[in-house]
Amino acid sequence: MSDLILVLNCGSSSIKFGLFDASAQPLPRQPLWNGKVDGITGPAPTFGETGVAPGPVALDAAHPYNAALQHIRARVLERVARGDHRITAVAHRVVHGGAKYSDPVRVDAAVLADLRGYIPLAPLHQPFALEAIAALLHHMPDLPQVACFDTAFHHTLPQVEKMLPLSWDAWERGLRRYGFHGLSYEFMSLALAERHGDAARGRTIVAHLGSGASLCAMQGLQSVATTMGFSALDGLMMGTRCGALDPGALLYLMEIEKLSLQEVGQLLYHGSGLLGLSGVSSDPRVLLTQESGNARVQAALALYVRRIVREIGALVAVLGGVDMLVFTAGIGEHNAAIRERVCAGLAWLGVAVDAQANAQSADLISSPASRIPVAVERTNEEWVAAWHATRLLGAH
Repeated sequence: MSDLILVLNCGSSSIKFGLFDASAQPLPRQPLWNGKVDGITGPAPTFGETGVAPGPVALDAAHPYNAALQHIRARVLERVARGDHRITAVAHRVVHGGAKYSDPVRVDAAVLADLRGYIPLAPLHQPFALEAIAALLHHMPDLPQVACFDTAFHHTLPQVEKMLPLSWDAWERGLRRYGFHGLSYEFMSLALAERHGDAARGRTIVAHLGSGASLCAMQGLQSVATTMGFSALDGLMMGTRCGALDPGALLYLMEIEKLSLQEVGQLLYHGSGLLGLSGVSSDPRVLLTQESGNARVQAALALYVRRIVREIGALVAVLGGVDMLVFTAGIGEHNAAIRERVCAGLAWLGVAVDAQANAQSADLISSPASRIPVAVERTNEEWVAAWHATRLLGAH
């Protein structure tokens, strides 16, 4: 009988899952089977799995998220029952571990209560991962569950990078820059060393560009600076999130335009970024098809690229140079036009792209004339979570 690790990656409107064979050593990078429920809170949710294209799925309109979890649970148990398998643990991507959790942890009621305290810091993700954990604790209390934190990889940040320029009391209360997308960056630290060797162990900047987006500066494959901070709103402009913003603008919106706290939160998380500026979409693929003749779309894409270029420049300064640039996540891995525009903005660094390699999203897209290598690396957050679960539970 083979032991399987179920990984759940829960977002506000989707749940990705995968089954990894923990009996195989080393742990295979690809799941035996995976899938996704998407559009959970929308009018037409879908379910797709390995070998089956996404199709409509019926969810209880009153409790759609719980219904999606139940659908996945039923499909997973059905799949496991077909073969000689058993699920030995569930690993969860949990966005925020705060200052307390710097390593993966087995979840019990006390840990779950701790993690609920971080919901205000990551409202798009934290409550949904915790809902999945709570449901499994209720229905399958003897099944080990492991929380793997997106903040954990950034615990190597020096104090000067963690601090916020507020009062010292704020620092002591836990107001600090945490950093996010840590499971993705942790996978980069492993995969880049395997593929590029010593070249990746120097001064590396990784651009995680998806619906959420951030940069991480690594030295010796450890995080030394990152663009997201206290919350997942900071840093780069994103699909619907604003990124770094003058706090005076927030005071103006609330004091002069009389927006409520809830309205400001809705604007910053859901009504800003590419969607807010373009008025069309949060997806660069859509915007690139409508760029011609649409000034708002042009402006949105121009600012999106400019913010990435500006922040890469800032990280180069912190690192004292750069030895490798890496693109990852949905946009970083698949959008050649965005990569080309970012690299064009970095020509002052000696960055030069091979057009054909970039069009093919090759592992290395820089030309021989480029002063630094520019790579594309597929991220694998689910595998990192499964890997942590096998290590943690194996140690017990």
